[in-house]
Amino acid sequence: MGILDGKNILVAGVTMHTSIGYKVAELAQQEGATVIVSNFGRAMSLTGRVIKRLDPVPALIELDVTDDEHLAGLADTLREHVDHLDGVVHSIAFANPETALGGRFLQTSWPDVGQAVHVSAYSLVALAMACRPLLGRGSSIVGMTFDATVSWPFYDWMGVAKAALESANRYLARYLGPDGVRSNLISAGPIDTLAKKAIPGTEEFNRVWGERAPLGWSTTDSVPAAKGVLSLLSDYFPATTGEIIHVDGGLHATGS
Repeated sequence: MGILDGKNILVAGVTMHTSIGYKVAELAQQEGATVIVSNFGRAMSLTGRVIKRLDPVPALIELDVTDDEHLAGLADTLREHVDHLDGVVHSIAFANPETALGGRFLQTSWPDVGQAVHVSAYSLVALAMACRPLLGRGSSIVGMTFDATVSWPFYDWMGVAKAALESANRYLARYLGPDGVRSNLISAGPIDTLAKKAIPGTEEFNRVWGERAPLGWSTTDSVPAAKGVLSLLSDYFPATTGEIIHVDGGLHATGS
């Protein structure tokens, strides 16, 4: 019997097998969950191929978290597969690498900033509200962040978006708590995902973690972060909400 036995979990934002979202889906199935994954547009075909590695192959739905029509129809789309949700995983972020990342912070225009905040932060709230009709007491929302308490080289407006995400998580915890719905984040160390590789200069993150993480850190191993997500989806944190759990080898607690 697994820690997610009998639970229905939506993992939003699965693209490559190297992603944290994919590893969450894989481990959640192993822990007894029924998993649904999402992506949208041209990435749907890529996701469809990637999830064929999973057994059983999870249902794949199209969901653009910035599309009001997709969000409005999400509950009905999910009902085609499950009658309720026990967990929602938000593994979604985007900032234009050519304009909003890589040291261009002072030159980024509002449309690119707005896109980063919309996709990477506001969408957590939008997704939660779209799923709310299927969420009951004891259900859990889990998002992914990257320590936004400091500025990072090259991370720029994604760092600002993650700060907004962390604040949005606290407000979700406030407003959904009376319904028994928890909202928490995992703050993971750098993982060599497709998204990270799109950010210019992120090899600097690997160097910092390699030198300073007390427990050490593997940038090619998404299992620790995924296990953190699973723990928050499970019933083992029944009174924890609005929290940010660091899964980063301990770097957040160390000085320079």
